[in-house]
Formats: sequence, structure tokens, C-alpha cells
Amino acid sequence: MLSTKTIENIKKTIAKYPGKKFASMDALMIAQQECGYLTEEALRQIADMLDMTPVQLNEVAAFYTMYNKKPVGKYHIQVCTNVSCSLLGAEHIVEFLSKKIGIKKGETTSDVFTRSRITVTDDGFNMFEPVLLKNINTPDSHRIDVYIKNGGYQALPNALKMQTDALIQMVKDSGLRGRGGAGFSTGLKWSFITKEPTILKYLCCNADEGEPGTFKDRAIIEKDPHPLIEGMAIACYAIGAQTAYIYIRGEFDFGARRLEQAISEACEKGYLGKNILGSNFNCDIYVHKGAGAYICGEETALLESIEGKRGQPRIKPPFPAQVGLFAKPTVINNVETLACIPHIVNRGPKWFASIGPEKSPGPKIFGVSGHVKKPGLYELPMGTTAREVIYTHAGGIRDDRKLKAFIPGGVSAPMLTEKDLDTPMDFDSMATKGTMLGSAGVIVMDDTTCIVKIAMRTMGFFRHESCGKCTPCREGTDWTYKVLHRIEHSQGKEGDVELLESLCGNIFGRTFCPLADGAVMALRGALKNFRDEFEYHVKNKRCMV
Repeated sequence: MLSTKTIENIKKTIAKYPGKKFASMDALMIAQQECGYLTEEALRQIADMLDMTPVQLNEVAAFYTMYNKKPVGKYHIQVCTNVSCSLLGAEHIVEFLSKKIGIKKGETTSDVFTRSRITVTDDGFNMFEPVLLKNINTPDSHRIDVYIKNGGYQALPNALKMQTDALIQMVKDSGLRGRGGAGFSTGLKWSFITKEPTILKYLCCNADEGEPGTFKDRAIIEKDPHPLIEGMAIACYAIGAQTAYIYIRGEFDFGARRLEQAISEACEKGYLGKNILGSNFNCDIYVHKGAGAYICGEETALLESIEGKRGQPRIKPPFPAQVGLFAKPTVINNVETLACIPHIVNRGPKWFASIGPEKSPGPKIFGVSGHVKKPGLYELPMGTTAREVIYTHAGGIRDDRKLKAFIPGGVSAPMLTEKDLDTPMDFDSMATKGTMLGSAGVIVMDDTTCIVKIAMRTMGFFRHESCGKCTPCREGTDWTYKVLHRIEHSQGKEGDVELLESLCGNIFGRTFCPLADGAVMALRGALKNFRDEFEYHVKNKRCMV
């Protein structure tokens, strides 16, 4: 049986949503925090509270990886083994922990281990005065008083004095393009929302950040969240929304607490809530935690997840601007995108547009990982060349080895090679190279890297994260991974490289969302640049390097 305190907490979280069933994800996590796992009795109790059937609730619980359906240990040790971490020996860490603790992956001990925390590095801000990360190393940078002391919450009162059309036009004129990966015009996206005042509208902030190699939004959330909060309030005013949700990935528990604190501080100061700064504008922001599903970074899957459902993409059209959250018009923007808004209002659209290339202007946060001397976050003008990002700011290749390849925008972006180093890192320039700027998560690989292994690890990620809705994705990523696995493990067959190319053709462009397309693009990039390495693996049953 759930305790009285847990039941009261579930009742409180229901108030965040326009209907009981939408609180299912929050309710499940609250119950799990008490019990350690979701008991059948707890599921029945929650279902009754939310006017759902146990089957409906189980359908949600079974989809997300962070819900436990059986007893687990007090501490859950997780080791990242995706591409960035794999390049630096993550598999050896897993092996060491297994030997040290005396269990295999997925097993549980009766011992108690010390909790650890991973921190984000953020150094290397030279040659360009940062705006998004300028306060990130200031003591207590996450607190509202520090933000206000450094010029924060000056944009909101100015924005509230403007006509909403003029505010949207300002964002259009700045040239701001979405920093989540797609690079769509932010002001244009806002302009799609109906101006009819009687229709409810919503703003959603995509803080899922599940793309391997990406960690920029996490730094903003944990270390300087108030530009995001202020940017969201301004965006809500511009589109006529009074309610906004921040969808943050479930693994970012510390960041979620920071956001809750920032929202509370903003409410106390009168920057959120009712009649903000005497303007008759109301705005409430809520935090919605995910529960372990990369697919929820896709905007319509994110909406489904906020509504307490399995995070599976919707068919488009209709688009979220017409039928979005709770079937109402909705704008969805990324963390970094919204954090730019206060600076545009304060400094003007011409200032923003003057930074970087004309069609992709503004400051940009690059997250550099892999085989570099100084991995971390670097805020630079959009259009800074890959060479400058890797060699000037990230210090060059570790141990002064030769660069073999780099992924410019998270693992979905096809990799590039040394010949592409002088390409500007912006949306359009990357597209001319057959790749994407994406999230600007730059993953660097030196000449000791096995590209076949990287391709296998990447496809393994997409295979695991497929929501299973589309057959080409569900089956295609599985078959592609199996072929790559046998090539990497010295069991490749003649014709396997051609088979991979055929599988790519049968997957690409045939699914509801871009997950499978990203998987195929990543593999095609590897095959295009390093086909000889794949063929060598098949023929010689070993790695080329």
C-alpha cells in the first residue's frame, strides 16, 4: 500500500495537468521512489486515482526504461557506453566495476555503494565573449539573485511592453534558428500559432537531450537556468500561452531539481504566476520528467509523453502548431534556443544577426568530446570552422595523434574527415557536406579508432531506442546491428557491405519520425568515408587499425 505522504504527492502533481490521466508518469515515479519498484498493488492504487485501468497504466510503465517492475538495489550504477564514452574506454570501466563489485551487468548485490555524480566541463572561452555561458562558472550562478545582479530579468519587462506581433518579428529578424538540431526559424515557428485569444495555447521546452555526444543543455539547466525561464516567459507572452512545460530527461534528476528551484524563485519575485509585473499576463511553468526514452526528444513523442502516454511519434500533419499538447496549438523549442531570447530582446535583433553567417547567425554552444586534449563546452560564433573548434579551443588531438574522423552534431550526423576541417560549423555549410550541425555535439576520433566498431555501437543505440512503432525502424535497425556485429566480431560474410547499403535504402524515409533516418545517415557516412575498412574487416576477419 502507498503511504499517505505518497498519495498526497500524487494528488499534488495531478494539479499540473488538465486531466488526471496526464499525471501517470509523475505518479509512477513518485510511487517508485517510495517502494523502490512498482508493485502490483501500487499500480492498482495509482490507476484508481487517475481514473485509468491497470492495463493502461502498465502500458506506460512498460515503455520507459527507468520504471522498475521488480525489486532492485538501493543504488543503480550506470556507465555511459555510447560513442563518446566508448572512445575513452567505457567498456573497461564496466569490466572493472563488474570485477570489483562481483556482479554482471543487470545483477544486484546486497551491499551499499557510494553514490557518484558526473559533472560537465566548461572551459576554453577565448577569442569570443560568451553570452549563453558567461555566468556559468560564477558562484551560485543558478540562483536568481546572481542572475538579476548580472542583468537578468531585464528583457521580460521590456518584452511585456511590446505588441506580440512586434516581438515575434524581432525574433524573426534576429535570424535565430532552433538549436535542437533541425535549425528551423524560431520566429517563423512562433508565427504559426493562432492569434485567437479564446483558444488555449502551450509552450513546451525540449530538455530531453538524449543525443549521444550532446551535453550543452544540461550545463544551462544545472548552472544557469534563469535565462531559460525568462526566455520561456517571453515566448509564452509572444504566442499567447499561459502554461508551459519543460520536458527534461529522467536521468537529469539534479537538473530537474535546479529547474524547480528556479521556477519557485521566479514566482516569488513576480516573474512567473499571475499578473506578471502588473501586466495582466499570467504564466505558469511546470517540469515534466521523462523516464528513459531517447525517442521523446522527437517533438510529437515528447507531447505524447507529457500527456502520460507511451512516447511514440504522431503522424504529421497535423503539426503541433495546430494540434499539439492536449490537442491545442503548441510551440516546442530547445533549451539553448529559449536561452537566446532574453539576449535578443536586450541587445536587439541586429546584434544577434551580426554574429556568424547571414543565414545561420548568433552564438552557438559546441560540446566537444572524444579524442581531444580539452573536451568541454565552447561558446563561439555560429560558422566557426571545425578546425578552430577542435584544434584551437579543444586543444587538438590527444597525444598529438592524427585525426581520423569527427561527427559534427551528435551521432545522428554523418561523420566527416580531415579534408572537411575548414568547413564552417553552421546549418547550411554542414548540409553542403552531406551532414548536419544537429546539436553541435562534436565527437572526435583519432587514427586508432575502428570505424566498424563505432558504426556498430551507434546502430546498437538506435536499435535499443527504437519505440517499435514503425516496422522499417524496429526490424531494420535490428538487422543492421546484427550485420555490423558479425563484421566487427570476425564473422563477416562476402556481400555484407552491400547488404548494409541495401538495408539503409529500405529504412530511410519510411518511418514516422527521424530516428531511423538518423541511424541510416550515420551508417551511410561511415560507409562513404571508410568503405575500405568495412571490406577489410569482412575479408581479413580483423580490424584495419
